Amino acid sequence: MPAPRRTLLIMHSNGAFQERVRSISAKFFGCQTVSTWPELRAAAAQASPSTLLVLDPYRKNARGIWKLAPELRGFLWEFPSISVVAAIDVRSGCSHDLRTLGEWGVADVISIFEDDTAEGMLCRLRQAQGRPLQNLLERSLPRTVTGRSRTLLMTAAEVVSMGGKGRDLARALHLSQRTVLRWAERAGLPPPRRILAWMRILLASSLLDDPGRTVFSVACACGYASDSSLRRAMQDFLGTIPTHLRREGAFERATRAFLQELAEYKELGPESVVTGRGRAATDRRARAAAEAARREGAK
Repeated sequence: MPAPRRTLLIMHSNGAFQERVRSISAKFFGCQTVSTWPELRAAAAQASPSTLLVLDPYRKNARGIWKLAPELRGFLWEFPSISVVAAIDVRSGCSHDLRTLGEWGVADVISIFEDDTAEGMLCRLRQAQGRPLQNLLERSLPRTVTGRSRTLLMTAAEVVSMGGKGRDLARALHLSQRTVLRWAERAGLPPPRRILAWMRILLASSLLDDPGRTVFSVACACGYASDSSLRRAMQDFLGTIPTHLRREGAFERATRAFLQELAEYKELGPESVVTGRGRAATDRRARAAAEAARREGAK
C-alpha cells in the first residue's frame, strides 16, 4: 500500500504562482486550491492533522494599500495545528512584516522569486511540514523514556497523524510487525495496537484544543467512524467526553492519563490494562461513574 500523502491547501492571489506550487507539489501532496477566507476555514475544519497551507498573507485595505490580512491572525488562532507557509515577494523594507508573521505563528516564508525552483520550494515545504502531535509529545515525555521507547512512540504518532494502521507502523520502522511487538515488550510499553489507540486519543485531544474544529470534524480527521465513536473511545481511555475535555485543556489531560498508564504498565505489566488494575484504570472508572451519575441526575 503506498504511503498516504499529506494535504496541501493553496490560497494565493498570484494565479501563476499558485499553479506552480500545485504542479511542483502534486507528486508529494494531495493539493487543494481555495480562494476565500471562509472557504479556507471550511477546508481547515475538515483537514487532516498533517495538513500544510501555502498562502498570500496580504490583502488590500480600504485605501488600496497592501497590508497583512487580519484574517490570517484569526485563522492561526483557530487552527494552530495547521502549519502555514507565507509566499511573498521578499524585498527590502519588509522585515517588520516578516517579524509579525513569525509572531503570529507562521511556520516559514517562501520568497516567490527566490524559492521558485522545484527543489527550493519542496525543501521549504518539507521543512515546514506540520507534525503537531510529535512536537507536543516530545515536550511531554519524561527524560527517563529510553531511546527505543521514544522512537517507537514518535513513529506511532507520525503514523496515526497520517491515518496509518499497525502494518504502517512496522513499515515506518522498517521492521516486521512481530519485531515491533518484541520492541514494545522489551521497552516495557503496551502492545503496538494499544499504543496506536492511545496516539489517536492524543491526536484527537490536540485537535480539540483547536477552537475552529467541531467534535465531528475532529472525529473524522482522526479516523473515527463518527463523533459517537470518538466519545466512546474517550470515555474508555479518559473517563470523560470530548465536550468536557476541551473545556479542561484536552491534550494536557489526555497526556497525563497516557503517561500514567505507561508508568503502571512498566510496573504491573499487561494486567494493568487487561484486568483494569492500576490507578489510571481506577480513575477512569471513577470518572465514568461520576459522569453517569451526573447524566442520571440531569434527567
